[in-house]
Amino acid sequence: MLRFFQACLLVVVCTNAGSELMASEAQLVIAHRGSSGYLPEHTLAAKAMAHAQGADFIEQDLVMTADDQLIVFHDLVLDGVTNVSEVYPDRARDDGRFYVVDFTLSEIRNLELSERVRTVNGQSVPVYPERFPPGRSRFRVHTFAEEIELVEGLNHSTNRMVGIYPEIKNPRFHNEEGKDISAAVLKVLALYNFPGSGQPIFLQCFDPEELRRIHDELLTGNQAGLPLVQLIGEEPEFAPLLSEGGIAHVAGYAVGIGPSMQLLIDPSSVADEIKDTGLVARAHGAGLKVHPYTFRRDAGQIPAYARDFDHLLEIFFDDLGVDGVFTDFPDQVARFVEGEK
Repeated sequence: MLRFFQACLLVVVCTNAGSELMASEAQLVIAHRGSSGYLPEHTLAAKAMAHAQGADFIEQDLVMTADDQLIVFHDLVLDGVTNVSEVYPDRARDDGRFYVVDFTLSEIRNLELSERVRTVNGQSVPVYPERFPPGRSRFRVHTFAEEIELVEGLNHSTNRMVGIYPEIKNPRFHNEEGKDISAAVLKVLALYNFPGSGQPIFLQCFDPEELRRIHDELLTGNQAGLPLVQLIGEEPEFAPLLSEGGIAHVAGYAVGIGPSMQLLIDPSSVADEIKDTGLVARAHGAGLKVHPYTFRRDAGQIPAYARDFDHLLEIFFDDLGVDGVFTDFPDQVARFVEGEK
């Protein structure tokens, strides 16, 4: 019940002077690709489970098809989580990969979606062996619009307000393919009256130039209130965004940052000697929310400086003061946030 009232307090607005997030002090549970620790990522089943497990927001990675449809899919290629090489063996590019942008939506709907796999000694093995077994049940790729309708339907039937957290994937690649993915995303959001619907939303992207373009050029009229989040990876290209000046620049077009969790804790940290990089404080000082990614409790995914998954959450929520986390296990984070340790 506590989380329901916290979610109902969440409101996002944007002013011409700059973006500002007005929200409750609730620490957010953001379902990374859905409840992907239990069901294959970006399936409607994983999204429904995340909603039921107490997520405040559910993430949608967005990629465009050959016929300009937006699908909820993490990669630019279909290889890692579908049987595309079996269904369309002759459709790979010269690099051997099967690109989403080369297939129509109807063709992609013929594919089966499974838990992520990798190749080891010529054999496909699950990336996370303890998760949903590959080859069990049947899952399909779906569109952005279909997921919005699922979340809205669950919000209605459960009387619980859960937001969406779409990510625009690699706008430069799409632009090279002749597709303006950002404009396409905003068009779908407009059809469902975001942000005016009252349903919470953040729109995220790794590309700072594209986010600036969205803020300065594409967000007009009723969409002027759409809150943007700057994703920040560990690659050297993101280093300029980590300084006080870089954070101040981000605050000119975004309401928050979504950094890799590795950027918040110095890599030399050990148990009982956590070294804060100061990024959270710099972001908060600029008025930005901080939503790090990705919190997993799989074997080998908990940093050595944390005793267990709960201790990891304690470090980030209680010690660093982050405003929310992306997690493959929304039930575990919801339980922690609710104080049921």
